[in-house]
Amino acid sequence: MTIQLYAFDTPNGRKISVALEEMGLPYEVHIVDIGKGEQFDPFFARISPTHKIPAIIDTDGPAGEPISVFESGAILIYLGEKTGLFWPRDPAAHVAVLEWLMFQMGGFGPIPGQVHHFIALKDEDERRYGLTRFMAETRRLYAVMDQRLADHEYFAGALSIADFAILGWAWRHPRHKVDLADFPHVQRWYEVMMARPAVARGFAVPLRHG
Repeated sequence: MTIQLYAFDTPNGRKISVALEEMGLPYEVHIVDIGKGEQFDPFFARISPTHKIPAIIDTDGPAGEPISVFESGAILIYLGEKTGLFWPRDPAAHVAVLEWLMFQMGGFGPIPGQVHHFIALKDEDERRYGLTRFMAETRRLYAVMDQRLADHEYFAGALSIADFAILGWAWRHPRHKVDLADFPHVQRWYEVMMARPAVARGFAVPLRHG
């Protein structure tokens, strides 16, 4: 069966296209153009009640029944459970994956996302305050990642869904004004990740119209 991926060309959308490629799962893309408000389409709202991308429909879900999943972190966990890939069963390794996945979901995503928001503001006073606050916190998160990767090849030891989650946002480092050269261990990890053939395919998937 083919998984139906509803997504757009954003960090959260790219997490899932990369994971699907790495896991070797067949999928079809349905572009949800959030710039045009397509996330409010009644059909999409049924599978993503928060009106956010990404979401998936797996027609071969638990017990062979269809299931829809929204929230990128939940999708990654679901796909890891489904395939047994990049989702370790060893308890200690399992905890490490959860820790770094939650790190991304709770911090390294919402915070650089605020940088993206304030960069776009035209009011200089609003722009300056927001960028000062959220760029500093974004750099702190990069420093946390750099320290972790100083003695770990990947965030949870072995390659995992946590790496796919974090990669989606690290991909946007130019937009949140971070030079990876300032964080050499993150830079090493990023280059290794982006060199993976399945990751390259995941980023090459068209997630915009035209």
